Amino acid sequence: MTYAFEPVGVIRSPYREKFGIPRQPSLANAARVTLELLPPYNQPDCVRGLAAFSHVWISFIFHQTMGRGWQPLVRPPRLGGNAKVGVFASRSTHRPNPLGLSLVELAAVECDHGVRLRLAGADLLDGTPVVDIKPYIPFAEARPEASGGFVSGPPPQLRVEWSANALQQLAGLDAPPDFALLVEQVLAQDPRPAYQDDPGRIYGVSLYCYNVRFGIREEIATVLEILE
Repeated sequence: MTYAFEPVGVIRSPYREKFGIPRQPSLANAARVTLELLPPYNQPDCVRGLAAFSHVWISFIFHQTMGRGWQPLVRPPRLGGNAKVGVFASRSTHRPNPLGLSLVELAAVECDHGVRLRLAGADLLDGTPVVDIKPYIPFAEARPEASGGFVSGPPPQLRVEWSANALQQLAGLDAPPDFALLVEQVLAQDPRPAYQDDPGRIYGVSLYCYNVRFGIREEIATVLEILE
């Protein structure tokens, strides 16, 4: 038996590619993310009462990776990119059904000219189709005593520095508010694949319409330039 779903909304996000997206929600709360509801769900009645909740569960589709299929074993970045675990013991995007689930802060509900949810700390790619929204209920869903398996806590943070060239470019940009903070929060998570540690390599991450180029050496991420 098969089941068909249709999106109830679409994500508008500064993350324009998978590379650079924090591997868990809330790690980069400077990201300005909007969930736009689609017809016929973009009516105020569909979100009546939702603004009373501080956080929501977002069910979404891994639309950019769904065509690659799935495998029973995956290599989580938290295990160094070499050790394997079962796909159902991971948050891998390559799943039998390409569904994702994120718990995000609900910053605002806007109902003028349609319905938009303003989200903080969302780890969602621009254009992501959303299939459901549910309020987070702390007394039922918060479990401080729960075991996190091989994910025992947040990932280690890199120190982030800016080159003089990047700071000069930043000053001349008409960038969204908190853009510099977002850059620092994203790079602090070390977006490189777990198996890459080449101090001479230059990487680029797309945030909004900018290509942020950076290098990493001795646990320090340095912003080198910002290209439009």
